[in-house]
Amino acid sequence: MNLKEFLDAKVAQYNQPDFIELDPISIPHRFSKKEDIEITAFFSATLAWGQRKTIINKCLELFQMMDNAPYEFMMHHQDTDLKPLLAFKHRTFNDIDTLYFVAFFSWFYRNHKSLEEAFIVGWHDGQDVMATLLSNFHNFFFQLSDAPQRTRKHVATPQRKAACKRINMFLRWMVRKDKNGVDFGIWNKIKPYQLICPCDLHVDRVGRKLGLITRKQTDWWTAQELTAELRKFDQADPVKYDFALFGLGVEEKF
Repeated sequence: MNLKEFLDAKVAQYNQPDFIELDPISIPHRFSKKEDIEITAFFSATLAWGQRKTIINKCLELFQMMDNAPYEFMMHHQDTDLKPLLAFKHRTFNDIDTLYFVAFFSWFYRNHKSLEEAFIVGWHDGQDVMATLLSNFHNFFFQLSDAPQRTRKHVATPQRKAACKRINMFLRWMVRKDKNGVDFGIWNKIKPYQLICPCDLHVDRVGRKLGLITRKQTDWWTAQELTAELRKFDQADPVKYDFALFGLGVEEKF
């Protein structure tokens, strides 16, 4: 069995509905309205560091504060409804960050229908457009006049040479389309072939062990290098191999 066959088998093994329960993607899967899925997915991906169980519990705590109707909360909350959010904290993500995210989404959905619109500034159909899209999104997200400087660290950008693993994971959720029911595939402008593989600790380790990464540090160019190697196995949908690399790292301690 060559490496492509091995990884294809692991994708088939892990890209299954039973993957959802123990992963942060389980949070947006609790919702059916597109706007709710987008909001909860973005928060869940942003908060996705640490133990997966803790991440899921913190997300459940946060959306309970919004009466489990985040889109309605963004559109109709009063100032008094924000008070419970002052108690929310996960790692270095605190009340200041939470309130800005709420402010952005409240403004955004009054002017736009889908969060994809915020990610397609500068879009073209080229394979290497993602650095531009993520850089532009970062600027778009922090355009409000009261954007706190400290909150910028929670939304990665290639301009800071970050691997952007959480935001790339969010985009995988929104963009990838297949029949397996894990990723949502609810966006249409950005294409699966344009995605960059989320390069977290487990994916990075397995990628290096398999010879898919040679760069010493882990940064934006590392994520690009890994994705370029994965495109050799499937040019149209390279990021499906995230399931294989993550599963090997987390479930099999490869």
